[in-house]
Amino acid sequence: MEYDIKDPSLAGLGKQRIEWADANMPVLSSIRERFMAQRPLDGMVIAACLHVTTETANLLRTLSAGGARVVACASNPLSTQDDVAASLVHDYGIEVFAVRGEGEEKYYSHIDACLDAHPTMTMDDGCDLVTRLHRERPEQAENVIAGTEETTTGVIRLRAMESAGALRYPIIAVNDAYTKHLFDNRYGTGQSTLDGIIRATNVLLAGKKIVVAGYGNCGRGVASRSRGMGAQVIVCEVDPLRSLEAVMDGFRVEPMEAAAKEGDIFITVTGDRDVLRSEHFALMQDGAILANSGHFDIEIDLNALAKMAEGNRREVRPGVEEFQVNDSQFAGSGSAVSGDAGTGGKKRIYVIAEGRLVNLGAAEGHPAAVMDMSFANQALCSEWAVQSASGLTRSVHRVPNHIDEQVAKLKLESLGVQIDILTEEQIEYLSSWEIGT
Repeated sequence: MEYDIKDPSLAGLGKQRIEWADANMPVLSSIRERFMAQRPLDGMVIAACLHVTTETANLLRTLSAGGARVVACASNPLSTQDDVAASLVHDYGIEVFAVRGEGEEKYYSHIDACLDAHPTMTMDDGCDLVTRLHRERPEQAENVIAGTEETTTGVIRLRAMESAGALRYPIIAVNDAYTKHLFDNRYGTGQSTLDGIIRATNVLLAGKKIVVAGYGNCGRGVASRSRGMGAQVIVCEVDPLRSLEAVMDGFRVEPMEAAAKEGDIFITVTGDRDVLRSEHFALMQDGAILANSGHFDIEIDLNALAKMAEGNRREVRPGVEEFQVNDSQFAGSGSAVSGDAGTGGKKRIYVIAEGRLVNLGAAEGHPAAVMDMSFANQALCSEWAVQSASGLTRSVHRVPNHIDEQVAKLKLESLGVQIDILTEEQIEYLSSWEIGT
C-alpha cells in the first residue's frame, strides 16, 4: 500500500479522535453497517480529494466498508490533521497522501498519486482533483463513471465546465442537497469559522464590528453566530436579493468601501477572488483582523497586502501574520487588538491562516454532528451513482430527493425526534384540485 503522511507514530491519537467523531455521526455509522453487509461499491476505485479530518475519516471508512478501494488526498494544504492521516493508513488500510502545510508542488503531486490509482469514481471538495484530471489526463477521465462535489466553490467550477462542454462524466452536486447546504454550510461554517478566529487570536468578539462578505448559506451562518457572540455585524453583498434578506434579518448592509473604515474583524465567505483588496486595506483601522472561510485563498488579496507592507510582516501568534502598512491618513483610532494604535506611522493588519480556510487552518473544521449529514449524502450518492451511472448525462446533477429525505429522517431518528404523518384525507386534499373552499 502506498501513502505519504507526516508521522506514522501519530496513528494512536488519530484513531481515538476518529472514534470520538464517529460517536457523533450516527447517520453515517448506520450507513456503514449496511454497506458492510451489502457492499454496493464493490470493484470501485474512489479518489477522494477532501479535508483529511476526523469526520472525513469516517466517510472514507464507510466507502471502504462498501467494497471500494479508497485513495485520499487533501483538498487544502492546511486542512490535513496529520494524526488522522496516520490512523487512516495504519488502522484502516486506506491510502492517504496528505501532509499538513504541504507546498503547492507536493499538494498537486498528492492529487496525481490519487489519479495514479485510476479511479472509477471521484469525490472532490473544491474541484481541484476533477480539474487536474480533465487538464492533465483527459483520456483517463473516460474511465470514470461518476463523481461527487462537496462545496459551493467546486459546484461553481463544475457548472462552468458543463457550460463549456468540458465535463467528461456526470458529477453529483452534494453541496446542493438541502441536508448539506442548509446545515453544514450554515451551522457548521458559522460555528467553526468563529472557532478558528478565537483559537488563533483569543480576541473577544462581543462589542466588535464584524464585517461578513457574502450572505449565502455560509455567510448567513457566520453573521448569525457573530451576532450571537455579541458582535455588531455588517454584511457586504453584490446580490440584491441576498442583500435585502440580510437587511430583513436585522443586519446592516454596506459596500465594502464603507465597511472597511469601521470593521474590526473581516470574514470573507463568497467563493470569489479579491473581495478584500488594496483600496480596502488602505481604509482599515489599525489592528484589523482578516479571515477567510471561502474554499480557496484568493478572497483576500495577500499579494497586494504584502506589497503595501514592503516586507514589514511577521508571525505574531501561531497562524497569525502581522502586516505593517504605511498609514499617512490613519483611518481610525480604534483597534481590534490590544496595544498602542499604530507603530511609527504604520498600522497593523492581521491575517489568520495565510488567508486559507480559517475553520480548518486554525481549528478543527465543522463539528461531527453536522458533517454526519453531509457525508451521509456523499456515501448514499456514491451508491446511487453506481446504480444509475449508465443513465446519467455528462453534467452536474442534483442530489435525488429520496436521498435528501432519507438523510433527514435518519438524522431525526438519531436525535429522538418524531414528526407528524399525513392522514389519507390530507394526502387526497393535497393531490386534488377539485376540493374548493
